[in-house]
Amino acid sequence: MSENNCCCCGKTKERTSDEKKALMNRLSRIEGQVRGIKNMLENDAYCTDIIVQVAAINAALNSFNKELLANHIKTCVTDDIKAGKTETVDDLLNTLQKLMR
Repeated sequence: MSENNCCCCGKTKERTSDEKKALMNRLSRIEGQVRGIKNMLENDAYCTDIIVQVAAINAALNSFNKELLANHIKTCVTDDIKAGKTETVDDLLNTLQKLMR
């Protein structure tokens, strides 16, 4: 499997350098937040302080997903529909159902 292939579907997506940079920056911030929570645990931080930080990470991940999903619809889904690949709509609907669990 190529390093660019998705682990579950085998598809790839070429992103602009700006898009990739923005997504990577978001993930780096989230990664830093997770490390911060680990430090809080190691330093015996109060439970509610940790819970608030976990909520912030959840919000950051949701924001990341919204940005990625919007770009997916604007590019991948739109391009596939224009090419007559209507099964992409079913794939999108399945993805949305997973997000809404």
